[in-house]
Amino acid sequence: MLIRPFDPRDTEPVVALWEACGLVRPWNDPRKDIARKLTVQPEMFLVGVDEADAVLASAMVGYDGHRGWVNYLAVAPSAQGEGLGRALMAEAERMLVDRGCPKLNLQIRAGNERVMAFYRALGYAEDGAVSFGKRLIADE
Repeated sequence: MLIRPFDPRDTEPVVALWEACGLVRPWNDPRKDIARKLTVQPEMFLVGVDEADAVLASAMVGYDGHRGWVNYLAVAPSAQGEGLGRALMAEAERMLVDRGCPKLNLQIRAGNERVMAFYRALGYAEDGAVSFGKRLIADE
């Protein structure tokens, strides 16, 4: 797998990947999420592609000057277990360390034990914090 920055031509394959991985929710328009990311640190929106440039994986990485974040980490169901998610997280961590980021945060939906096990295997642990959110712009 080659890891490269997202290109706008990747939009539909990435949305299809997120849908296949169960990451899309009715209250988040994935195309709007992509458009928003392309306005902030677009070089940190990563895709993993095969030799034919087909999208196999994605990760939205960001750094706000205090903490790094990873959202939309996804690996095509047919390629899961091959180390692609691990490779994307390693690249995300490298990019964040290069920017001086001291800590990476991510959120996992409650009950998603398989994903929690994946991150634990990479050295991540629960912080004991409760995540709060407030929708400022509705994706309708």
